[in-house]
Amino acid sequence: MADKTENKQEEMKTPKKDKATEAPVTKRSDKIISQEKKKTDVDAKAIHKENNATETPSTSEPKEITKETKRPEVKIVKKDEAITKGLDLHASMKQCKYICNFIKNKPIDNAIADLESVIKLKKVIPFSGEIPHRKGNIMSGRYPVNASKLFIPILKTLKGNVIANKMDLDKARITFASSSFASRPSKRGGGRFKRANVILKAKELGNMQNKEEKK
Repeated sequence: MADKTENKQEEMKTPKKDKATEAPVTKRSDKIISQEKKKTDVDAKAIHKENNATETPSTSEPKEITKETKRPEVKIVKKDEAITKGLDLHASMKQCKYICNFIKNKPIDNAIADLESVIKLKKVIPFSGEIPHRKGNIMSGRYPVNASKLFIPILKTLKGNVIANKMDLDKARITFASSSFASRPSKRGGGRFKRANVILKAKELGNMQNKEEKK
């Protein structure tokens, strides 16, 4: 009887384990172990690939170094003619007409120098009509100072166009110069202001002679 009582006391002291609690613990531990194995396998494969890449020389040819893409160069084509326009000039069309006749068939630099001398009242531009005579071989003429001041910037732009078109500045001549009426605003008293448009063209002497010979 004493043995039975002792066995019962020992059973009461030792806690009984539930099967329901033991089973999921083993399952979770198995999942964690399997995940760790997968990670180690992936790491091993990656290390193996890196070692093979460093050890085995690459048989593929080295790629050419791509150069920086450069912008295509713009080729300036040589032209036979340079043109400029002066629009709505605050000048008389009559004065512009005589200045155009005075400038025509001259080099651009000489035309600028002549107009600067006109501004200084050292050179006369020939006019027609009842105008007083001047000294020299000119019958009659005037000093259109304000109109000459407007022509000088136009001639400078013509000079720039000649250089931009790769024309020879020494051989270039003003072959065409004309003026025309522009839209004239009306005054308060009923009159109109003076406005004029001017067109200038320049060509090289060599090109002009060749064209005349072909004709």
